[in-house]
Amino acid sequence: MNTLKTTFLLGALTLIFIYAGAMMGGRAGMIFAFMLAIGMNFFAYFYSDKVVLKMYGAREVTESDAPWLYDIVRQLAQRASLPVPKVYIIPSEQPNAFATGRNPSHSAVAVTQGITNILDRDELAGVLAHELAHVKNRDILIGTIAATVAGAISMLANMAQMSMLFGGRDNERGGNPIVMIVMMILAPIAAMLVQMAISRTREYQADRVGAEIMGDPMPLARALEKLGTAAKQIPMNANPATAHMFIVSPLSGKDFTSLFSTHPPMEKRIAELRNMRTPATSGGFHF
Repeated sequence: MNTLKTTFLLGALTLIFIYAGAMMGGRAGMIFAFMLAIGMNFFAYFYSDKVVLKMYGAREVTESDAPWLYDIVRQLAQRASLPVPKVYIIPSEQPNAFATGRNPSHSAVAVTQGITNILDRDELAGVLAHELAHVKNRDILIGTIAATVAGAISMLANMAQMSMLFGGRDNERGGNPIVMIVMMILAPIAAMLVQMAISRTREYQADRVGAEIMGDPMPLARALEKLGTAAKQIPMNANPATAHMFIVSPLSGKDFTSLFSTHPPMEKRIAELRNMRTPATSGGFHF
């Protein structure tokens, strides 16, 4: 169901882009913005993992550096039939984690120092299983596609604005300037909302797949309860552009409404996990 919803939302985002391009930039403007957005996101797809890890001062750890952490990741990767990703620790007291990398063969998981202080071994394994689920589901690719189209829509809106300011609107197409102004305002907002909806959908999916990797949804449910409370109490200097990557929003202590959140409500995520019934729930895989 979540996969179908994601497909539908990506389709909706594409339709917004096509319509906005036709209304605001014409064919030439649409192609230019789309190609520019693809170029930007091509770079992001291949190099964003290095940029994000460096942004948060993440330090790669080996098996000899943190054998307990590496052992959890290795066991989970084996259970998920994935290559063992690189492991990083972020020097932040806010308990959080994220996964990055363009595919399972080029992936990494990063945890903050704070998350290792408040979660027990099973709960941390539940969090890492969630992050490996993102890798397994290729959510980074989906997020890149969504960012490409949403970025192109924003570029079209900016191009249309500049065109109107300098009198460059294509009068031969008979475009309505009022419609163009409305589209310049609403199209980027609609694209942002759809992009956030895709992110929320993928979080539910990663929770479910992560619980299946663990064989028990309860460690992740307990972890989310702790993380949801602690993230509000401990600030993190996070970039809003990367907030969707974390297992819980690092911006949750700020004034963001649920409509503009990249994450589903924590209560709903926990309820979904508690309602899961997996074959191994009564005797899941413990670390």
